[in-house]
Amino acid sequence: MKQIISFLSLLLLAACGHAEEALEGKVDLPPFHPKQYVCYRTAEALNIDGKLDEAAWQQAPWTDLFVDIEGDKRPAPSLATRAKMLWDDNYLYIAAYLEEPHLWATITERDAVIYYDNDFEVFIDPDGDTHGYYEFEVNAFNTVWDLMLAKPYRDGGPAINHWDINGLKSAVHLQGTINQPDDLDEGWSIEMAFPLDVLNEYNGGVPAKAGNQWRINFSRVQWQLDVKDGEYVKRINPDTNKSYPENNWVWSPQGFIAMHRPETWGFLQFSDVEAGKGEEAFVFNDDELVKWELYSVYHAQRLYRHATGRYTDELTALHKLKLPATKYVTSLAVTNSLFEAIATRPESDYQWHINNEGRTWRTKK
Repeated sequence: MKQIISFLSLLLLAACGHAEEALEGKVDLPPFHPKQYVCYRTAEALNIDGKLDEAAWQQAPWTDLFVDIEGDKRPAPSLATRAKMLWDDNYLYIAAYLEEPHLWATITERDAVIYYDNDFEVFIDPDGDTHGYYEFEVNAFNTVWDLMLAKPYRDGGPAINHWDINGLKSAVHLQGTINQPDDLDEGWSIEMAFPLDVLNEYNGGVPAKAGNQWRINFSRVQWQLDVKDGEYVKRINPDTNKSYPENNWVWSPQGFIAMHRPETWGFLQFSDVEAGKGEEAFVFNDDELVKWELYSVYHAQRLYRHATGRYTDELTALHKLKLPATKYVTSLAVTNSLFEAIATRPESDYQWHINNEGRTWRTKK
């Protein structure tokens, strides 16, 4: 019996070794250069009408112009998009302006799949752990879709579509005529007020407070259009007889055509400075470099398990998948179906953890 067990063990080891030799793919993360924005306070009540004409909005800085979701891999967008943010004790305010010569929308039902139209989208992860985050979409009719995700789709997270942002305010202002192909339009602006008491439901101990930072990103979905019988229609690819895929333009590039990778979103830093009354520098937390290294490990483990059917507790095995050099990881533990990695900086008071579902958290050293 011992001989049989030994023989089976050798077969298992050989199979695992062969699988490791056959590892394919690589950890393909974009460079870690997330966009950063200091969100100043507003002392005046904002009238949510989409016009952005209050003094506070005039003083709030615009973000950089949006880029393609894949970043430098793709050409710059053909139309300009940018956003700005403010906050007070009750709301996080977000505004955007979208250059648009052809204002178009079709969807009027709340919580429908808004990105089948041209739309603007907001993604917010208050505690930056990639789990428990919010998504909001709006089209030029001001039809909205708000939902919560317990975790990203890649980790099996369902979208909680019946959840609503109670107290949400949104409005659009059109500079042109919607669904009228016989003229050229200028664009549309959007104004949104997200109640902080709702967003704080999933803040993981990181409330909206001066000095705190949230992960956030914005996306613009843009379809190619033609005019047929006096109406806008999506442009058809003659090779597939289907509409061309939509363009995805974002504030902080994802590196992939996928918005549900919260680790690549930008940063919002809350400030107590009133908009127009001074400036505050964004303070980058170097622990984010530790978390980024853990995300690299997470993506490498996913590749490794896809190839071998299991996770590994050996960083050297992950380096075969072109895992970048690791300088912060201190331990890597696995079972047949789970893993946890821990990393820290010597200067930090915390050590950071990530598990097989991609969730990060910190503990005191």
